[in-house]
Amino acid sequence: MVFNSVVFLFCFLPLALLLYYITPDRAKNAVLLIESLVFYCWTGITFLPLILCLIVFNYLWGILTAVAKARLRWVLPLVAVFVNLGVLVYFKYANFLIDTINQIGNFGLSSLDIGDLLPLGISYYIFKIISYEVDVYTGKVEAEFNPLTFACYVLFFPQLIVGPIVKYRDMAPQLHKTAGRCSLPQIEHGIELFVFGLAKKVILADSIGALWTDIIGANGVGLANVSTPLAWLGILAYSLQLYFDFAGYSEMSNGLAAMLGFDCPINFDLPYISGSITEFWRRWHISLSSWFRDYIYIPLGGNRKGKGRQLFNMLLVWAATGIWHGASWNFICWGLYYFVLLTIEKLFLLKYLKKGRVWPHIYTLFLVVLGWGIFTANQPGAPLALLMQKLFIPQGGISPVYYLRNYGILLVLGCLCSSALPRWLWQKISRCVPLKLIVFAVVTLLCIAYVVAATNATALYANF
Repeated sequence: MVFNSVVFLFCFLPLALLLYYITPDRAKNAVLLIESLVFYCWTGITFLPLILCLIVFNYLWGILTAVAKARLRWVLPLVAVFVNLGVLVYFKYANFLIDTINQIGNFGLSSLDIGDLLPLGISYYIFKIISYEVDVYTGKVEAEFNPLTFACYVLFFPQLIVGPIVKYRDMAPQLHKTAGRCSLPQIEHGIELFVFGLAKKVILADSIGALWTDIIGANGVGLANVSTPLAWLGILAYSLQLYFDFAGYSEMSNGLAAMLGFDCPINFDLPYISGSITEFWRRWHISLSSWFRDYIYIPLGGNRKGKGRQLFNMLLVWAATGIWHGASWNFICWGLYYFVLLTIEKLFLLKYLKKGRVWPHIYTLFLVVLGWGIFTANQPGAPLALLMQKLFIPQGGISPVYYLRNYGILLVLGCLCSSALPRWLWQKISRCVPLKLIVFAVVTLLCIAYVVAATNATALYANF
């Protein structure tokens, strides 16, 4: 079930909220867990035993860590890493590793029969679980002795599909709060977040993304047939689609969480207005960046052990960031691409970028859009070598004029909406309550119209 579906918006969500609100405070977590299980199992129960076993294992692991004697506690992290990362590697990377080994040594190993679909949200809930384990082991949080509370944290349905990866230490106080969890201002804020996130997804992301699909899709014209200007136009459209898709889902997730009484940090903060790659990664997928910072970069020593060690730590982090996104070499190259850019900035370029006004933003946008070209190269119609050839070796082919006529207004709207302008306008509009209600009603009706007419496309990042 996706957030932008008729079933979710008009059946599941109203019933879930109604039941949640009328339930006594002390039973809200139980209702939330039931609703999360229904949401998880909506498309099938194939992987339900997997996530339930992980919940039971990690709940017991936390208790054992809390009561174990010092001489035995060192074993527990090894067991946790083996089980949790082992599950993630098995489902997400096993066949990729087997294929890579076969290519290197021609060993003839057989691929595992684990199907093409990943367990729903496995990349996100495994990282949530690991954050809990690390924080318990290091004493930053107390082990959770209530199995219901721990299960709610792992299965929390607003964050199941595409995160964000909210750490247990941020969720625990709110999960333990029973009295007065939901307030009217918080619910109103949640509705506002959800509707504007839905607008980003169904009005902008899906509409703009149709341009890239027209080029590389099964029924598209084919990347080999496009001109260089059209290739750049297509990758620009994909860049906007990916942002509005992922940022929209993250906003919907936080909106749902707020309606349920939870305050979660933002996951995107206008990344395309950045003036450096360093700033871009402070604004893009913030929850993932902070996860790698807190659980890999800092434990490895961060920047405290000299420049050489810092760069090595960055290399590991960005290789891991690329691998997290998928079992494909283009994702690894994409992660290392950002490692190189960030290293250059850290060594000498950043101080010049901070002094500039316009050129740092052009530099950042160019490299980010180029990076999305590497990122999307796992798609069948967009091989990396051909895409780079089209982008950097001027070639003739299908003109962009037809696509500019069909998508030009959407592209301009997308560029404007990825800036700070909408946020500024909404702050101005919000000062006049009647105008705010009218604008909000119009956006809501537009979203409903697009949802009813659309195909309920799932989030792009649900595939990672």
